[in-house]
Amino acid sequence: QVQPVESGGGLVQAGGSLRLSCAASGRPGSIYSMGWFRQAPGQEREFVAAISWNGANTFYGNSAKGRFTISRENAVNKVYLQMNSLNPEDTAAYYCAVAQWGPELNSGNVGYARTYDYWGQGTQVTVSS
Repeated sequence: QVQPVESGGGLVQAGGSLRLSCAASGRPGSIYSMGWFRQAPGQEREFVAAISWNGANTFYGNSAKGRFTISRENAVNKVYLQMNSLNPEDTAAYYCAVAQWGPELNSGNVGYARTYDYWGQGTQVTVSS
């Protein structure tokens, strides 16, 4: 059992910044590859960013490149998503996902929800124009 918990969502004006956090509880001492997805009403779930368990590899969806940065703090098993230059199209519920089983994250699997084993409840990000 791994329970990711997101925090940091809120309301921000276009052009502003926001930092999301995800804490993943599990077996003591364990660290996991983790990712972020988002979903707006009426839209499909979209891959945003991910990071390997050791932090050696990061991945970004097209909408995130150049604006968002994913990082991790393994001592507390937390992952962060720094979001800059936000625009109204970024408005969505953001979900943290944990990949415990299966192969390590790579460019071929990172963008698919089926790659991940546990999901948080989501945190809402709303960007006003």
